[in-house]
Amino acid sequence: MKKFIDEVYKQLVLVSSQENRNAGERYFKEEVKLIGVRAKDVRAVSKIAYQPIKTKTKDEIFEICDALWQTGYMELGFLAADWAYNCRRKFIPEDFEIFENWVNKYVSNWASCDSFCNHTMGDFVVMYPEFVHRLKKWAKSDNRWVRRASAVSLIIPARKGKFQNDIFDIADILLLDKDDMVQKGYGWMLKSASQFDTRAVFKYVLNNKNVMPRTALRYAIEKMPDDMRKEAMKK
Repeated sequence: MKKFIDEVYKQLVLVSSQENRNAGERYFKEEVKLIGVRAKDVRAVSKIAYQPIKTKTKDEIFEICDALWQTGYMELGFLAADWAYNCRRKFIPEDFEIFENWVNKYVSNWASCDSFCNHTMGDFVVMYPEFVHRLKKWAKSDNRWVRRASAVSLIIPARKGKFQNDIFDIADILLLDKDDMVQKGYGWMLKSASQFDTRAVFKYVLNNKNVMPRTALRYAIEKMPDDMRKEAMKK
């Protein structure tokens, strides 16, 4: 496996640059480990590098994903998220423990959190909605990225009107969170929910706007009509 991971790393290095690395670092307040590859090039390498392993079992692919996460390189983490998502039709309930371990152990910035949770976790919870209660436990974590993950895992389902009550439950738990990355995460979740049911989210915002951090509020109302946004922003 190490030989395969090393080869994938080399493929990414070939399309990397110091300029891309420097540019990427500016998007993060925390220290990140970057190879220096643009997103479109990461996707291209991901597609090519996945071909030799696509016939492996899901468990074997997950082992490779874990090894990719372990490197600490953000771009290799993106590949892990991508390849785990490729296995979505084979997800089983027991996979949640693996995914939860990855979030707790390897996710250390907003990009890794969102690339994994938006799709892999989002699809998993749609397949097995009984696990949404575990996301509510994530919302109470001491780990800022796990708290953000509780919200961004529901971004795509929210756009389709799924889990509305659970979305408001998670928003309630995160409502007064002082971390801006968490505020942006649950604000984004509410914004996505508003694309399906604007009035329900508008009502939630109005009921909580006196205590909701302005960062979360601005994210939540971003897609609403002008008159609603103005009403929500009134002090």
